[in-house]
Amino acid sequence: MNDITRHRRKQWDQIYQVFCFIFFFINVTYGQLQYSVHEEMKPGSVIGNVAKDLGLNVKELANRKFQLISKTKLKYFNVNLDNGDLFVADRIDRETLCENKPNCFINLEAVIENPLNFYTITIEIQDVNDNSPIFSKKHFDLEISELTLPGARFALGNAQDPDIGSNSVQSYTLSGNDNFGLGEKITINGIKYPEIILEKSLDREKQSSYELILTALDGGNPQKSSTATIRINVLDFNDNLPMFNKDIYRIRLQENAAIGSLVIQLNATDEDEGSNAQITYSFSHISDTGRQLFTIDSLNGEIKVFGDLDFETSDTYEMTVEAKDGGGHVTHCKVSVQVMDVNDNAPEIIITSLLASIPEDSPVGTVIALLNVHDLDSGMNSEVVCHISDTLAFQLIPSPNSYYKLVTAASMDRERNPSHNVTIQCTDNGSPPLSTNKTFQLNISDVNDNAPVFEKMSYILYIGENNQPGTSIHNVRASDLDCDDNGKISYSILSNNVEDIPVTSYISINSISGVIYAQRSFDYEQLREFQFQVMAKDSGSPPLSSNVTVRICIIDKNDNAPKILYPSADTEGSALFEFIPHSAEKGYLVTKVIAVDADSGHNAWLSYHLLQVPDPTLFTIGDYTGEIKLRRDLQDSDTLRQKIVVLVKDNGVPSLSCTVTVNSVVAENFQQAVPEIKRQPNISDTSSNATLYLIVSIAFISILFIATVLITIGLKCRKSDTPTSYGAYSRNVYPQFTLGCPSEISDTSLPFPFSYDVCVTLDSKQNEIAYLKPVQNVPTDNLIDTDDSVSANNTSQTDVPDGKILQV
Repeated sequence: MNDITRHRRKQWDQIYQVFCFIFFFINVTYGQLQYSVHEEMKPGSVIGNVAKDLGLNVKELANRKFQLISKTKLKYFNVNLDNGDLFVADRIDRETLCENKPNCFINLEAVIENPLNFYTITIEIQDVNDNSPIFSKKHFDLEISELTLPGARFALGNAQDPDIGSNSVQSYTLSGNDNFGLGEKITINGIKYPEIILEKSLDREKQSSYELILTALDGGNPQKSSTATIRINVLDFNDNLPMFNKDIYRIRLQENAAIGSLVIQLNATDEDEGSNAQITYSFSHISDTGRQLFTIDSLNGEIKVFGDLDFETSDTYEMTVEAKDGGGHVTHCKVSVQVMDVNDNAPEIIITSLLASIPEDSPVGTVIALLNVHDLDSGMNSEVVCHISDTLAFQLIPSPNSYYKLVTAASMDRERNPSHNVTIQCTDNGSPPLSTNKTFQLNISDVNDNAPVFEKMSYILYIGENNQPGTSIHNVRASDLDCDDNGKISYSILSNNVEDIPVTSYISINSISGVIYAQRSFDYEQLREFQFQVMAKDSGSPPLSSNVTVRICIIDKNDNAPKILYPSADTEGSALFEFIPHSAEKGYLVTKVIAVDADSGHNAWLSYHLLQVPDPTLFTIGDYTGEIKLRRDLQDSDTLRQKIVVLVKDNGVPSLSCTVTVNSVVAENFQQAVPEIKRQPNISDTSSNATLYLIVSIAFISILFIATVLITIGLKCRKSDTPTSYGAYSRNVYPQFTLGCPSEISDTSLPFPFSYDVCVTLDSKQNEIAYLKPVQNVPTDNLIDTDDSVSANNTSQTDVPDGKILQV
């Protein structure tokens, strides 16, 4: 009979293997792989080749970031990316994974990127005969009344074998006595319980106890077994067994049931009386896990929760309860507890792929992270919905098999937001719902998309003249919103010329700090201002730049003393003589001191003062006009010859000045003035040497005067032959003024060129200085005179009394 059973089992195994092969082929066709492996295989054992079965090149596994994701806490399998072999990574115990379930599968998920694909790998764990049958206890104690008739059956506890199929318990054997035989009781769910069959009547007086050996055998190869000792005490009459209402009790229990909660109260009855009817309850068979979770009251049969239930650990617990009366008779029932899931597990978020940073010019739709979300609960409690905190910049796209792709939904800008804290919240559909948050930081790397920007649109800088070469003028600054090399700025001057001279000969710039330095000492009278452009360029690739215009203005300093234009002085510093008529009255204009200053502004604001005058009551001078006038009418007692020293000073700090000596003679004409000019002053303390010097000076002045008259007559004769238009003269032609008014002052010309355009009048009521402009390198060979008929093109003209037009 055993041989026939084994043969049938072998046929069924062959049919099952064919079915598994067909199922595997179908799954592969639909993108799924299925393998079969025996438990307890050595770590490193190869199961199959994933790359070959998926139709992939082995090199693609590493290049496309092949990952094997297991939903179990332990990672039992792994893939060698070098050859694609799927191998055992850890010890596999089928009984730990699936307990006594007929089919045991481990589901894996394979993910491969570029493009993104998902595969389901199902591995069936096949049982091997690695467990021996185990009885719930080593000793079974039976008490049998001697009045028990042959054929009576006494149930024993069955042996449990965690293995399944033919590897589980297949048969029992009994040895030790001829009075007892071995039988089996098969419940409606197919569980075999061994029974002791009384084959011969007992006689307590002949033998009061028996000890038998019960052996449980499985069908594995090699076969394994275990034994238990049966101790039988022969008693007097007890002919009724305890009876349960059902052979099996099925209970549904929430996994959050509190410790101490009642599972079920069993009630077995016995028709006997006295001690033979007193029933006690105990677990005949229960797993080690179940023993930690449930307890039974031996007197009233209440089964209560003893530990924390967890649907995710195990959803079913089965236990065998034994009811034993006082006479030693026992009966059994089975209690099956079905644990119901409650929403006690929050979703779990696993980041399988994550980019720590992306460049700010990444296109919209760039994949940032790949997430796998699952919930250990079941049903509605395991359905998960995910959201992200920043829906403007990012988008969460669901993919098959509970995967999500986090992609960019907008363009990134590092200057506006250098990093993003992305929070992903996943909530299940349980009641109440549970959620899990996952936050990670995404850094935005810089690209060179911002040109340097100067602090100002343009710069106007001021520097005093006569500066030291190398003086720092100003620090131009530009900022760049980029960072690192993209924000590192260097400064340079764009090449251009200032009056045909390279601007770099005037200024330089520090390429790092942007400080502008003067290369030379500036002279306001030569150069008042100039401008150039500074370029700020970053170090990005390609570099970006911007320009700014810098205008440098030279500030005037009082470094030029006033110059006397009129009256012209002789070699001894004294002017030629001015004639005053005897009839001159108070307010008569003796002469006008004309001076200019090469500086500008306050530094060129001149004032005139009488420094030395013989008779302070006779002359006065205009502070700002330089006009020397009579303060009172001339008297006969006044000295005919006067020597006046005029001080001209500017308004600068410190003030600069110059002096000129004006000699005046009271006479109607030159012939009357000569004796007075030649007359030696009546000075009592003059020595003979002074007299000699005076005679020599008068002789020299006379000769000079005669030469001046001759030169003047010659120039006037020459002037009559020259054209009256001065349109051919440029700005570098400077006229020599003839300050002439026959009725008031002598016809004396200025004997030197001067470097200012001046318009003068002989009366303070007219404009004195029309325009001043510095001119360098004044030529001395283009001197001209002016008369009543002279006019000039492109010049300014000022009317003077008596119809005079003085050329500027």
